[in-house]
This record gives sequence, structure tokens and C-alpha cells, in this order.
Amino acid sequence: MQIMISARHGTLSDATQEKIKAKVEKLTRFQEPITAIEVTVDLEHRDAPVADVRLSVEHKSDFVAREQAEELMVAMDAVIHKLEQQLRKDKERVQDRHRSAPHRQPAAPGSPE
Repeated sequence: MQIMISARHGTLSDATQEKIKAKVEKLTRFQEPITAIEVTVDLEHRDAPVADVRLSVEHKSDFVAREQAEELMVAMDAVIHKLEQQLRKDKERVQDRHRSAPHRQPAAPGSPE
């Protein structure tokens, strides 16, 4: 799994990048296999940074969340929460589809399909 962290209009310290990386790595417990996580932090407005996360999952569309808050880590927590909700909903949808699908009966020998 690739984790890419970038910043617009500023830079992030190594400690902040490690904190962000630790937070997004927790998303792997909801969906496997995650192929890439892209985190973009917009520091244009220092008093209200914007966190944007794109989660790429194999054989599915990307999951995207964006949040603006007074502090960067508060915004990251909100983004992580949004992504957890999206992943949980997707997983439940897939499980419900499998549970409610009628089981196929094998065709009788000699009968056309």
C-alpha cells in the first residue's frame, strides 16, 4: 500500500506527516486490499486548513473525503471518520447483496440451460 502525503501552500513537519500516516493506516481494517492513499493538506488559510484524502481500493471506485477545521488534526479526524463511514457502508452493501441473493440450483443433467 502506498501512502502519499503532500501539502499545498506550505510544508508539513516530519512529525505531522508521521501522525497523518498513522491515522490513515488504520483504514486498512475496513477494506482490503487498499492500493493507495493520497493525503493532500491545503494550508492556504493557516487558521482553517483543509484535509483531503483519496483512498484507492482494488476493483472499486475511489473513496474521497474532504474537511476543513480550525486545526489540521481535527480536520484529519473528521476525514478519517467520513472515510470509515463510506467504507463501512460499502462493505455492508456488498454483504447484504450476497446474503439476499438467491442460491443457484444446479441444472438437472440433460436439461438445457
